Amino acid sequence: MRGVSVAFVLASLSLVQGAVRQYALNIASTLVNPDGFPRRATTVNGLMPGPILAGFKGDDFLITVKNSLNDPSMYQSTTVHWHGILQHRTNYDDGPAQVTQCPIAPGRSYTYKVETSDFEGGQAGTFWYHSHLGAQYIDGLRGALIIYGTNLITSLQLLQAHRSLDPNDPHRQLYDVDDLSTVISLTDWYHGSAKNLGHDWIANKTAEPVPDSNLFNGVGRYLGGPATPRAVMTVTRGKRYRFRVINMSAIVPFNFTIENHPLTIIEADGVSHRPYVVNSIGISAGQRYSVVLNANQPVRNYWIAYPSNFRDITTPLVNKNYNGTEAFAILRYRGAPNADPFTPQIKPSEVGVFQEYRLQPLVPVPPPRRGEPTLNLTLSFHPENGDGSIEAIGGANVWKINDVQYTPPKIPTLLQLLSMGANQTGQLPPDVHVLPPNTVVTVELVGDQHHPFHLHGHTFQVIQSALGPRNEFNNPPVRDTVDTSNAPAGQAVTIRFRTDNDGPWFLHCHKDWHLEAGLAVVFAEDPVGVRKTINPPPQWRQLCDIYNALPPDQQ
Repeated sequence: MRGVSVAFVLASLSLVQGAVRQYALNIASTLVNPDGFPRRATTVNGLMPGPILAGFKGDDFLITVKNSLNDPSMYQSTTVHWHGILQHRTNYDDGPAQVTQCPIAPGRSYTYKVETSDFEGGQAGTFWYHSHLGAQYIDGLRGALIIYGTNLITSLQLLQAHRSLDPNDPHRQLYDVDDLSTVISLTDWYHGSAKNLGHDWIANKTAEPVPDSNLFNGVGRYLGGPATPRAVMTVTRGKRYRFRVINMSAIVPFNFTIENHPLTIIEADGVSHRPYVVNSIGISAGQRYSVVLNANQPVRNYWIAYPSNFRDITTPLVNKNYNGTEAFAILRYRGAPNADPFTPQIKPSEVGVFQEYRLQPLVPVPPPRRGEPTLNLTLSFHPENGDGSIEAIGGANVWKINDVQYTPPKIPTLLQLLSMGANQTGQLPPDVHVLPPNTVVTVELVGDQHHPFHLHGHTFQVIQSALGPRNEFNNPPVRDTVDTSNAPAGQAVTIRFRTDNDGPWFLHCHKDWHLEAGLAVVFAEDPVGVRKTINPPPQWRQLCDIYNALPPDQQ
């Protein structure tokens, strides 16, 4: 699969930097068997995960999404979110259903304008795309989006060398190879459709769905299933590789490690950070890291491990198919035999474990200036059973923030803001928080369990990670998805950002089941500015009329 994806993208890359890159994505139902169990999935151009989309700093993208879905057992409408792209002045193409748009109906197409150029010279780094309608991306609609720093070579050279030389990358001297074959997607995988699983969980109050397997670049195994061939990452001894690791899972966090190879983190969520050497990395749903691996070991095969070990779903007690420790791929040196490593399967080291608070951005974000407007918010979240009783661990089918369960509105929040007068924001529902412009906003996230919170439209400083000291002024980490896992009881995970991007922006748990159950809020950033700066195209304005005319089973 990955070879097809690479060829698809390489053929489209040109010498021009600052170009408008055009892609066509056909969303359809396709039979797949990534772990040996056949089922229909929601694929992109027939692939799962979808093709890697790539460009260069300063590029913008026009991405036409054609909805060819027709399987009634799965979601039939769709949207696509470009995770980590700030969408400055193009909030309408951010992607979350009923926040910034109505979904794309079956048989219809929509062209997204994905702007990466209009932010301090352009974004560069590791991003991804996925459906943002209900829990649809669990069925397979997800893929990598890579933006390299500079394009100084032709597509032919890329095709021949499989290398993206990036002289403007501040970490360029740390690695030799950074190409589409060094992109790594980690996902969990379900044998049932998200639509049916979600209905059983929420409507029938069954246990929260647990996956059947873990996948590495679309390949994995489940208990009792066939011995599907392991995914392989091939390296040449003496070379240094930039691996771009993306957690595209619905719920599972992974602990990523490579046998006998330390990893140097140089990027988190599309933001360059100072080199930080670790032996293993905890990576939650929605998060991304670039790590440098030095292929300086003897020529042979080595284990890549990415186990999950939370909430007792490492064992088949909850799902007879699932073993969170059955999560392996192979690092193969050229010249090594085509075989599994001869060493025992490894576990992540307890030495050199990644700690988020130790990350430091390469370019510090300045703290609030004296006299700069500030706003402090506390968002307390908790689960409930359907009867309103508090549910401590798992099984909850209702999640609330400040005692409010997020409910997708009938009219997208952006359309509401565009239609409101200057003094009408009080009509917005309680799950929408209005933020003033040009203000430093500090958000405290207080609750229990493991929750990776993702903020659309912004990166933020993490001034209090789940573990470690508070750091408001000494160059704290900057990213777009933060995990509350392991925070001491009552301690907030705290983020800080500036309101410099007009629009309604989703803040939500990136465990898709928790989002389905309401663990989200919308930040309506500068409603007056929205009406001045956000101008959706006519095609966008037609989406709702078409979608609302659909029968319920196609929505």
